[in-house]
Amino acid sequence: METVSTSPLRDAADLSLAYTPGVALVCEAIAADPALSRSYTWVPNTVAVVTDGTAVLGLGDIGPAAAMPVMEGKAVLFKEFGGVDAVPICLDTTDVDEIVETVARMAPSFGGVNLEDISAPRCFEIEQRLAARLDVPVFHDDQHGTAVVVLAALVNALRLTGRDAASTRVVIAGAGAAGVACAKILLAAGVTDLAVTDRRGVLRTGREGMTPVKTELAAITADRTGREGSLDDVLEGADVFIGVSGGAVPESAIARMAPEALVFALANPTPEVHPDVAHRHARVVATGRSDFPNQINNVLAFPGIFRGALDVLATGVDESMKLAAAMAIAGLVGDDLAADHVIPSPFDPRVAPAVAAAVADAARTAGLARR
Repeated sequence: METVSTSPLRDAADLSLAYTPGVALVCEAIAADPALSRSYTWVPNTVAVVTDGTAVLGLGDIGPAAAMPVMEGKAVLFKEFGGVDAVPICLDTTDVDEIVETVARMAPSFGGVNLEDISAPRCFEIEQRLAARLDVPVFHDDQHGTAVVVLAALVNALRLTGRDAASTRVVIAGAGAAGVACAKILLAAGVTDLAVTDRRGVLRTGREGMTPVKTELAAITADRTGREGSLDDVLEGADVFIGVSGGAVPESAIARMAPEALVFALANPTPEVHPDVAHRHARVVATGRSDFPNQINNVLAFPGIFRGALDVLATGVDESMKLAAAMAIAGLVGDDLAADHVIPSPFDPRVAPAVAAAVADAARTAGLARR
């Protein structure tokens, strides 16, 4: 990574424009109307990629210094796939109040905030508080980026197997950041029979070990259908398994799923069930890995989502924008739909522009666009 100038600096005349005295005119104009920073600085095309290093990839709590390579990589993906300038910021604190206050104080320098690799349940409060406080897009990619791509792949897998979302039974293993976001976007997309599990089994109100986040999720998932028991229990007869937990699922449980089951085993680097095993019982298998078909990769979502949000100077990212992004990704598969191709390649050049256009339109419809 490097920072480069977009304007030449060849002589005294260029210097007088880029710095003193010419820059003073721009400063004075922005001082009189702060909104002009969106026209005369890098702010409207720049995103802060923020972490505290507590949930880095599959490595866990490795700290802010060790998280920097991942944040740098994320910034490279923003630039290469979305044309978005991104600055990696690793914070030496895990305190929720300190993180919120630090990011909020940096906000005038950025057109958006991408939260990354922050452990649950703190990540939920951090995102909610920043979204309420700031007038720029705040997006936790581990939650919503994953959810968008999962929904895109599921839309096509349902189409391939002739299923309807409203009559499809889904089980999600994992009630962390990704599991919660996946559950909420699937409900918004029309899924009605959904059970989410953690190490203790199905989330349901009144069960032992329930946090406020899990209780809220239980009320809109298994409480509505009466599902209960262990992961193995609810997988029997289920149409879809989505794994975002990192735990192992036995082949016997996958074998008891419905015919032509859909298995998204997304833990990295070791899926909850190996794809070769899942294929013995499932019609469609997806993972988070690049060495198997149907990779559920967040890079399909976040560059285009921010590109679209920044293009219209959106004040936030709502559920309609995430749904629009998912449908745009799903739509690119088209007539090439097959069991080993329910999601586009991360290197498909159509993805980011399609997502950006869909997100921008949704932001305008939702009244979140400033242009």
